[in-house]
Amino acid sequence: MKFDELVTKVRGMAEKVDASGKDFLAVQVNITGKDSGVFYVEVKDGKISVEPYEYYDRQCAITMSMTDFNKLLDGKLDPVLAFTTGKLKIDGDVGKAVEFSKALK
Repeated sequence: MKFDELVTKVRGMAEKVDASGKDFLAVQVNITGKDSGVFYVEVKDGKISVEPYEYYDRQCAITMSMTDFNKLLDGKLDPVLAFTTGKLKIDGDVGKAVEFSKALK
């Protein structure tokens, strides 16, 4: 999968999430490897935005390979297991990263 396809996939997933009543959330996702890139997911005022840019006022940043992030999105990789095995790195508020992973389900 190419990076732009991944962003499109995440946008599609975000459209299905009911963000009404959700607290502000700003997570940057750093994809490593061959098809690397950076995008962010922001929940604000009941809407979810997914954009292929760095987010400097983020609450946390997660870093994963393309393969592992796709497994996470598809429910084939548990986020806690990914974190404990080093496949998922978190910089910033770990609680916000957990909130982000719940929103993906």
